[in-house]
Amino acid sequence: MFTNTKKRSEGFTIIEVLIVLAIAGLIMLVVFLAVPALQRNQRNTSRKNDISRIGGAAAEFLSNNNGTPPVAANAAAIAASAGTLSQYTAAQVTVVTGGAVASPAVVSLTSIQIVTGVACAAAGATTTNAGIPARQMVIQYATETGGGVTSLCQDI
Repeated sequence: MFTNTKKRSEGFTIIEVLIVLAIAGLIMLVVFLAVPALQRNQRNTSRKNDISRIGGAAAEFLSNNNGTPPVAANAAAIAASAGTLSQYTAAQVTVVTGGAVASPAVVSLTSIQIVTGVACAAAGATTTNAGIPARQMVIQYATETGGGVTSLCQDI
């Protein structure tokens, strides 16, 4: 008369499976949102390392040529002396004089401008040539941001 009223508890209920799937979906969402930002930061770090190497090569050029600033024809030599660059090629490095530079910089993610006779202004991407010696140089380049591209200026 008395039967065993115990339920067998094998497997998972549909609610438990849905909760696990929801948690896994949230984790995947967070990962997919974070990966592009991490990749962008890695590319920007690589660009900044390249800029540092180009700046060192330009300063070395200035020192080796008794303070004579480089001209457009020297861009390939400066890029070659910087060694292997990860984000740029030698053809993407240009040298311009201060009178021919746009302020703020008109550069893209694939170009570097070494500008002679100017200094970086406080705004970051703009330059000034008022009272700046001809051998003063800056590098104008761009980095990626979440909303696009930002032009930057760095004194050498």
